[in-house]
Amino acid sequence: MNEKVFVCYPRCTTCKKAEKWLADNGVNVKVRDIKENNPTEEEIRSWHKKSGLPLKRFFNTSGQKYRELELKDKLPTMSDDEQYARLATDGMLVKRPLLVGEDEVLVGFRVKEWQESCK
Repeated sequence: MNEKVFVCYPRCTTCKKAEKWLADNGVNVKVRDIKENNPTEEEIRSWHKKSGLPLKRFFNTSGQKYRELELKDKLPTMSDDEQYARLATDGMLVKRPLLVGEDEVLVGFRVKEWQESCK
């Protein structure tokens, strides 16, 4: 089994809970700080495709940057390409944590989903 990548922001409390859960459950991951190593547009496209989720789920809608850029009002009129490009500009716009595997991507920390993925 290939190692999963845990994309997180170290100061985020949800990311800390997820990281503790991974450690407690013996899941080996490569940790990637989303602020220091922002996802590229290509990565976001790939992750979105693997996740099967609506693209809006990849936005950190409760984040300061999201509100500052008034994306709530802009997203509905933006194309997917424009949204991918916007997400790639700043890791703080991206919902976290992300658990990226070879064939799937989990967005946000939901214990049940993560248990299924990390069996």
